[in-house]
Amino acid sequence: MEPADKIELEQKLARTAFSFRGYNVENLGRTKELLEHAVYGSLMKARLDYASELAAGALNRRIDLADRVLRQDEPDLGTYGEAIALIVAASLGQLDLLRQYHGVDIAESQATFGFSLGELVAVVASGMYEIESVLQLILPLARDAAELTLDVEMGVVFCRGRELDFDAVSRHCMEITYEGHGTIGISAYLAPNTVTLLGQGDTIDHFKQTIKNIPPHKVHLKKNDHRWPPLHTAIVRQKNMSNRGAVALETLPGGFGMPHPPIVSCVTGDMSYTDVNSREILIDWIDQPQHLWSAIEKILQMGAERIVHVGPAPNIIPATLNRLSIDVSSQLSRRSLSGMGMRAVSRMSRSRGWLRSMVAKNAALLRAPFIEQINLEDWLLDNPPP
Repeated sequence: MEPADKIELEQKLARTAFSFRGYNVENLGRTKELLEHAVYGSLMKARLDYASELAAGALNRRIDLADRVLRQDEPDLGTYGEAIALIVAASLGQLDLLRQYHGVDIAESQATFGFSLGELVAVVASGMYEIESVLQLILPLARDAAELTLDVEMGVVFCRGRELDFDAVSRHCMEITYEGHGTIGISAYLAPNTVTLLGQGDTIDHFKQTIKNIPPHKVHLKKNDHRWPPLHTAIVRQKNMSNRGAVALETLPGGFGMPHPPIVSCVTGDMSYTDVNSREILIDWIDQPQHLWSAIEKILQMGAERIVHVGPAPNIIPATLNRLSIDVSSQLSRRSLSGMGMRAVSRMSRSRGWLRSMVAKNAALLRAPFIEQINLEDWLLDNPPP
């Protein structure tokens, strides 16, 4: 994704979607540059300082996110709560800079969506909840999520050349869990042929050893070297995180207005938020898998022409869009969408049979190579105000 130069965002908001990133092993991005910027710095520091204050109250310890950013001290799972506060604050800070110095207000855009923690940022950015409410919800659960991580591994399950049988994967996870040596489950649907699993103990290894039982019998699993909080799986229920979150949401301020812009939820894979159901969606956010692929499909169906990636070093959403764009581009002419008929679609190779099947169901996927992607922190630094 190339940095955008001299893009008049305010003229294109009607066909612009904003995406928000989730937790990753690297969460600082270019926040230090924004914090030290002669113009941007004070506004970014205000966001970081306020989030530090909120996090300190929730976690009962001194926190200075601005100092951590300046020292380039990457938060790890031992400071998972600070990582959450940092991502939320840096993301909202970037939107502050975009509005204050470039006259671009996300409320006027077409839609927003976020992966994992990014959805919580989206409900703040859309005006449904304040940052205080979101951090009040998630930070008390962060310590338990980090503790569970000590016994959790991630595996990426994928199938080359065709769609993955999600039901078969889910069933196999239930069968392994039933054996009583740890819980394993799908945490995210990344593509029609790819899911991520989170599993306790040796359940990921057991899944890999018995993967031949999953049709179409060309399924693979690649283990991830890092540890990940097991949000979006049933594992969090072992610490009563779902119930505790549900109780906290009952009295959490906010949630009684429609989001502006609309939110495409990775919990449901659709534009599901209303003025009364946000609490139910956020309860499911805690222990239900993320439907990232469905959310991206929805954004493409809506006719978005550009996606602005918000947050420090955005990762999974731009990577997913880039892979889709490459797959489509490698099979179809990029000259014009009007020239892409069924004959062109039928030329898709067998190596991307899953894509051929998806395009047959949703022709909007053909637009992927033409989506303009903008990394907001890069754009802000490349386009400083006068």
